[in-house]
Amino acid sequence: MNYPATNSINPGYVVVEGPIGVGKTSLAMRLAQAFGAEPLLEKPEDNPFLERFYQARKQFALPTQLFFLFQRARQIEPLKQGDMFNNGYVADFLLDKDKLFARANLDDDELRLYEQVYAQMSLNLPVPDLVIYLQAPVEVLIERVRRRGVNYERLIERDYLHSLVDAYTQFFHHYTAAPLLVVNAERINIVDNDKDFQMLLGHIRKVRSGRHFFNPLAASL
Repeated sequence: MNYPATNSINPGYVVVEGPIGVGKTSLAMRLAQAFGAEPLLEKPEDNPFLERFYQARKQFALPTQLFFLFQRARQIEPLKQGDMFNNGYVADFLLDKDKLFARANLDDDELRLYEQVYAQMSLNLPVPDLVIYLQAPVEVLIERVRRRGVNYERLIERDYLHSLVDAYTQFFHHYTAAPLLVVNAERINIVDNDKDFQMLLGHIRKVRSGRHFFNPLAASL
């Protein structure tokens, strides 16, 4: 589906984040098109370890995590070149959250190795102008993952997804590195419902600093 660009305000560097199934890639793509910005999207299908990770998490956690770390740092590298504000970027990942998955999946020795690599990879990376954190209950995430029909994602265990949701909640509870917009994405449909998207876009345009919350359910009451 194509949407008209609304490139009246340069977005700079915007990040959409949240647990698997919450809709971050869909929102990032639509925001990039609306702003006339460049999308920076995760490519989980390129990770050769990911399916094996869901089959045997402990055995394949470290190579899976390191692959994602290298991939994400490489994708962000162009933003360090100084021309990022020409058209802006919208990403569906925040490099800082990489550590969230590492702490959830790696044992102590693996985590120490990972943190050494991360310290080198994350040097001098740009800070987003805005982070949008999408939240939804675990049952909603499970249903969305089921609907999109990626075979290896069907191996995701409910308890594992619940632990990730809790980890995201804790991470963003303490996040202060960039302006933050927390969005209740339980019932919002930003792909097929233009009213939902325009309402959210209006809130995004208002955020300049600090922490903000957008709950479309409350707004409709």
